Amino acid sequence: MEQKPGSAALESRFRDLTRLSSSGGRARFMGFLDEREAFAVHGFAQREKERCTMLWGGYPDAERVMFGAFPDFMQPDGDAFPIAAVTAAFRKCDRLSHRDFLGALLHAGIERSALGDILVEEGRCVFFCRDEISGFLISQISKIGGIGVRLSEGYGEPLPQAHHFEEWTAVIASARLDCAAAAAVSTSREKASELIRSGLVQLNHETVVSPSEEIREGDKLSVRGKGRFVLDRVGPVTKKGRLIIRGRKYL
Repeated sequence: MEQKPGSAALESRFRDLTRLSSSGGRARFMGFLDEREAFAVHGFAQREKERCTMLWGGYPDAERVMFGAFPDFMQPDGDAFPIAAVTAAFRKCDRLSHRDFLGALLHAGIERSALGDILVEEGRCVFFCRDEISGFLISQISKIGGIGVRLSEGYGEPLPQAHHFEEWTAVIASARLDCAAAAAVSTSREKASELIRSGLVQLNHETVVSPSEEIREGDKLSVRGKGRFVLDRVGPVTKKGRLIIRGRKYL
């Protein structure tokens, strides 16, 4: 897989935090990471066999997460992360989007690395941020996109859905990337191979140019111009030796 620019710097930050947490005797945290960065950091931790680390974004299955490095005597715990949740309430007739909230928060001078997921539904948005800025945001923001909002700390269950999906199932020849990509976008294996070799397919946020790359459960697949997909299940094998896969497409 090709490494995107910044991977070396990210690994250096990872090493610094694990070293500081071990020598200093307290947990250390990295600002919110996007999915590609989080996947890379997870790989660093696995390779270095770092057991006292954790990725957490304020709730299970968060996309933007912080990385936490803990000393050996501490159990990694999501409650230790410096993350706060903020709820914005507004009229259901007012249509506000993820982009509206992100734009307003950045305009308030907040860096992207200080913001986690932004979950929006009718009349409510829940977003996650570094806990030291939550009070500032609650006191300063009263409008989003020209619409009046009321911000408060915390959130009520259930959370707004981050995404909507369309489920799909296919039977493929083997656990190869070209087979999975072909099934996901409803094309031939040959055309899927062409897309992969042309650099138009990403597996777990990294461009892959080998059609024979192995796929696994939980992998995320992106085909430029065709959409994004999650591979939820790879297997079982049919009596004829083919492979059943199940996934979801982001809508």
